[in-house]
Amino acid sequence: MEHPLLGWCRPDAAPCSGTDLADGLRRLHRPLFIAAQDDSLTPLSRPRLLADSEPPPSGALPLVGFSPPCPPENLGDPSFCGELGIRYPYLGGSMAKGISSVAMALALGRAGMLGFFGAAGLTISQVEEAVNQLTSSKVPFGCNLIHSPHDPELEQTLVQLYLERNVRLMEASAFMKLTLPLVRYRLAGIRRNDDGSIHTPNRIIAKVSREELAARFFAPPPEAFLHELVADKEITHEQAELAAHIPMAQEITAEADSGGHTDNRPANALFPTIASLAARMQAEHNYDLRLRVGLGGGISTPAAAAAAFVMGAAYVMTGSVNQACRESGTSDEVRAMLAETRQADVTMAPSADMFEMGVNVQVLKRGTMFPMRAQKLYEIYRAWPSLEQIPTLEREKLEKTIFQAPLEQIWKITRDYFLKRAPQQVSRAEQDPKHRMALVFRWYLGQAAHWAKDGDRSRRIDYQIWCGPAMGAFNEWVADSFLEPPANRDVVTVGLNILFGAALMTRASVLRCQGLPIPREALTTKPLELAHIKEYLSGENARS
Repeated sequence: MEHPLLGWCRPDAAPCSGTDLADGLRRLHRPLFIAAQDDSLTPLSRPRLLADSEPPPSGALPLVGFSPPCPPENLGDPSFCGELGIRYPYLGGSMAKGISSVAMALALGRAGMLGFFGAAGLTISQVEEAVNQLTSSKVPFGCNLIHSPHDPELEQTLVQLYLERNVRLMEASAFMKLTLPLVRYRLAGIRRNDDGSIHTPNRIIAKVSREELAARFFAPPPEAFLHELVADKEITHEQAELAAHIPMAQEITAEADSGGHTDNRPANALFPTIASLAARMQAEHNYDLRLRVGLGGGISTPAAAAAAFVMGAAYVMTGSVNQACRESGTSDEVRAMLAETRQADVTMAPSADMFEMGVNVQVLKRGTMFPMRAQKLYEIYRAWPSLEQIPTLEREKLEKTIFQAPLEQIWKITRDYFLKRAPQQVSRAEQDPKHRMALVFRWYLGQAAHWAKDGDRSRRIDYQIWCGPAMGAFNEWVADSFLEPPANRDVVTVGLNILFGAALMTRASVLRCQGLPIPREALTTKPLELAHIKEYLSGENARS
């Protein structure tokens, strides 16, 4: 087969050294040359290149392929990493109830990545304790703010905490519209620098799956909110004028088919749409800063990460795979169940926080009856106006199987909870029987997540485990490797393997684009021990 001639080299002259293709591709900091020799292709590292001449020098080999260095830190947007103070374009997304834990955020931050603490579903005191640990660590991190349409006071309280504790990076998730607390956080401390540029201390990375919502985050803060913040003396008139020149979020994570809140969008359709929107809105608003798009949902293998970066992702975000790691704030029982998950073992089920709105979340269905039971509750909620009007046989079945207690007892527990946290919910429920029923049913949905997180074996059949199909892809990738047992999985080893494999595949793709055949064995991305990856990535290897 004819190959294009790139030049000539002398393979017998130092520092020319032969290597096998698989090893050459893995030395990501070194250039890789391919020479044609005796009707075969020979990988070379650092050959002695010769000047073009006709005829070629005696013994010279034709160079027919070249793959430049591709360290993992170069896969995404280097300026994004520089602004966040991280080395790798790799984020651990937030998972509610502290499943994306302090330990997870610290491990990722110390390894040159970044993790978001999952504040949703926790008490303010729990979030405050976590924030104190993270801020004292001095590593890059972020905290989550989830949309709470039924509890707007919670958004306000969390934002106040983040502002008081100087939390400078927030992941906004599950938002269906912009809210005043979100805008308040973004604009706190906005000012003009001496050089005329606008400084915004607080950064929002929005996780969205709809183009219309992405447009709101890429646009400046709504004027109505600016007027309200000025009236409340949260910002000045001058700050409101500056706000017209910045986006609500400089970065958006295009959230494809993921665990938890998701629209099940395919990544290869969603990402280009959001990226195109970013380019249009950059031009429309003439921002001084660059709008960026990352990709989350489905990122659990080197191939998925490589595809994201090829599409132009500034960074990738992982979720489900991190829940299966030992730093996650869930139970060993859940980690074991996730390790057995295949791609078809997930389904949609009613969400606890947006139950009345009919919003669903993606959860694990293998080994649990939660999805079926949660859907049954939603159907009953839609069919009957109050708990009292549920048919007797249906009610008895609920009390025996799902709640394992009389519904009135569940209401008493629920009422006591909301009297302490949100008394207005109790007042509304006592006036509106339908809302009372919703709160009782939401008790089960909320507890199902706690039973899973706490590893309550008596309620194992009711575990609610947020999970996307990426978990199955991950398990297939790590099968028969040291990462197959759940006890061996840690977020840094998983993350570096995903990035390392993505860089390897990117280098191989460059050679393939030059018409060179790449053997399947050279493309293997089976997980490597962390020490082995660090050996490949070390500067010493790069110079040797």
